[in-house]
Amino acid sequence: MRLSAPIYQLKRRAKLLARADKIALHAALDRIARNEGFAGWSLLAAQVAGTSDERDILSRLADGDIVLLGARPGHGKTLLGLKLLLDAIRDGRRSVFFTLEYTEHETRERIRSLEGETSRLGDGVEIVTDDEICADYITRHLAGAACGTVAVIDYLQILDQRRNKPALSEQLDALQAFAQRAGIILAFLSQIDRSFDPQSKPLPDLQDIRLPNRINMSLFSKACFLHQGKAQFQALA
Repeated sequence: MRLSAPIYQLKRRAKLLARADKIALHAALDRIARNEGFAGWSLLAAQVAGTSDERDILSRLADGDIVLLGARPGHGKTLLGLKLLLDAIRDGRRSVFFTLEYTEHETRERIRSLEGETSRLGDGVEIVTDDEICADYITRHLAGAACGTVAVIDYLQILDQRRNKPALSEQLDALQAFAQRAGIILAFLSQIDRSFDPQSKPLPDLQDIRLPNRINMSLFSKACFLHQGKAQFQALA
């Protein structure tokens, strides 16, 4: 059965309905599900889980999530991050791309490759390329952002390269606390170590993240790993 809207938009409708009718969120979700032809939200969610593309990740995220998007170079992690931001705009959310890797022009070109030349949806993606990007910069830039805002950081390891900035572990602690307090979704693009061997397993995982310095990986609540056109989404907490 085809839904009338993506599941993340249905969730937002349920939140608005719960506030408007002063009912519990689970009751609002069930009401939305019945309008879609399902007996309850759990059945609708199960149907979507069985048919959705692993790259359609916005519907699987909750406000305050810290997400890891990992792949070797050229396997689609940047495009996946930009797709997440475009999906966020479609859902009426603020969408921000923090990058120390690309210029704004290069980023716009990649967005156009995703949405086509005639669409202007990508114009709504806010692109930040300042050399001072770090945890403190990100939290200041997003101060006052609405709950549900989605930001992608390009990329995790590069935050650890500036000696005048705090250690990556400290930056991640600060960003997790900020995201949970503000209800903002933060997604980090991440490099995969060269030791990853696709002959032994088809996709990388947390053990393959390239980390020059140790960090607390339990800070991440969700992850999606890509390799050679395949993707796998994981709930980590």
